[in-house]
Amino acid sequence: MNSCLRTWIMLSMLLFIIMKSQKFVKGEPLVPCLFFMGSSTFDNGNNNFLVTKAKSNYLPYGIDYPDGPTGRFSNGRNIPDFLAQFLRFDNPIPPFASARGLEILRGVNYASGQAGIRDETGFQVGDRISFNRQLLNHKTTISRFSRLLGRNVGVTKDYLNKCLYIVNIGINDYTSNYFLPQYYSTSLVYTPDQFAAILIRQYAQQLRTLYSYGARKIAIFGLSRGGCLPQELAMYPPTNGSSCVEPINNAVQLFNNRLIPMIDDLNSNLPDAKFIYINITSISSGDPSAIGIKVVNAPCCKVLTTSTTFARGQCARGKVPCNNRDEYMFYDNIHNTEIINFVTATRAYNATLPTDAYPTDISHLASQYKFKI
Repeated sequence: MNSCLRTWIMLSMLLFIIMKSQKFVKGEPLVPCLFFMGSSTFDNGNNNFLVTKAKSNYLPYGIDYPDGPTGRFSNGRNIPDFLAQFLRFDNPIPPFASARGLEILRGVNYASGQAGIRDETGFQVGDRISFNRQLLNHKTTISRFSRLLGRNVGVTKDYLNKCLYIVNIGINDYTSNYFLPQYYSTSLVYTPDQFAAILIRQYAQQLRTLYSYGARKIAIFGLSRGGCLPQELAMYPPTNGSSCVEPINNAVQLFNNRLIPMIDDLNSNLPDAKFIYINITSISSGDPSAIGIKVVNAPCCKVLTTSTTFARGQCARGKVPCNNRDEYMFYDNIHNTEIINFVTATRAYNATLPTDAYPTDISHLASQYKFKI
């Protein structure tokens, strides 16, 4: 490990300790409003109000969060919480399900556990707010904005142009769609390459819709290595000496490989668009023991072993989790612990390696960094 990366890790761990003991940082936000869209890694309460098994508003979820269980799929803060802190927001961005009044002017979180780019993804668990539905919810928010800002369409759009959008969606289209042939026919109809191409086309169109609503600064998270999740390892034991389910990782990488060309195309063809790519594969690479992680293939909490595929990977209600949570990569069989969320958010905000973000990171995007394709 080079000395610069080692220094960064030491400083990051010190910052993590400081931030765990504080509420959100006070100060003037770096952008007027902040919007999150995605699935369970970003969800902070939207699924609480749905008829679904994909819920986390009970202990031991939230055991390290100041307000206890809120609907975050972790032991503590999630990635949006840390990014909001870095961007100097006083409080977490509220979920769409409960956001009301003037608070929406600083942003809304639309993410939903089990959501996908495709509308059908995750149906086996129950209701979920797909990316298309999240876009419709954002349209509702824009109408509320217009009323709060004096029913002036121009003022509303100008305001939204300055806001920051962060999107993290697509992994469920693999783990809760393509690789569940007992529920979905996609893997029977499409090769992995064909499926990745179809997903990217739909995703690009959805992002153009978001642009048409006024979004200009948009950070797109790549997909994680879904084949390394404890849940997938339990379902599809790895072979040939691998520690992960490589067919899943290989399929996901076909999607990730298309993200930078998509980003380039959107930036080239949409006036004033500033899309960036956050490379989760790069951010999650390296030796996890460098940040004190000792357990990488098992959950911290006791997980459900019955019910649907996704619910089987969630924490069992009311069970006591491990005490050394900062030494675990995964809190349940699917979602990361708070410390991993912190590291991911930190490197997405300020890229540690050149491969962490393209063409720039979130901190530069927030400051209206001017880049050329």
